[in-house]
Amino acid sequence: SKFLNDKWMIKNGFLNDVQEHKPWWWNIRVQKLNLSAPLILLPEVSCQKAIEILQEKGYDQAPVVAESGLILGMVTLSNTLTSVLAGNAQFSDPVTKVIYDQFSKIGLEDSLGKLSCILENDHFAIVVHEQMQFNGNGSSFMKQMVFGVVTAMDLLTFVSRNDKK
Repeated sequence: SKFLNDKWMIKNGFLNDVQEHKPWWWNIRVQKLNLSAPLILLPEVSCQKAIEILQEKGYDQAPVVAESGLILGMVTLSNTLTSVLAGNAQFSDPVTKVIYDQFSKIGLEDSLGKLSCILENDHFAIVVHEQMQFNGNGSSFMKQMVFGVVTAMDLLTFVSRNDKK
């Protein structure tokens, strides 16, 4: 059962530390990865335009975020191309037709250990930062801002560059 799986428990925030012999980087925060600002697509971007943008900018994937800041999902170059070529989407369709809406989020304050557990099952995680915003009438709400997209390669690069051995 996933409720008895320590990695699932860490990924979903129910456990902090379960590894007895943690690597040196386990408790370092995600913010230390020095991620570059992500390329973000709005939901009305067409599949064709998304392919062009991703290829031109050299990205494999990008978060799709509504004007309100709501994270709708991730669009990947390969999934978009595959969907169009298979006839499941048209070049003119919005990217929302081909996005992955199952994705993991991780905060800047979370540990690289938690990130490592997420990346064992997922190809990427969206790094988010929560900030309080206020309306004109003074009421406040928490808004998640996309800070970056992190992959196993980002973690591996960090660990290999900073290896303490």
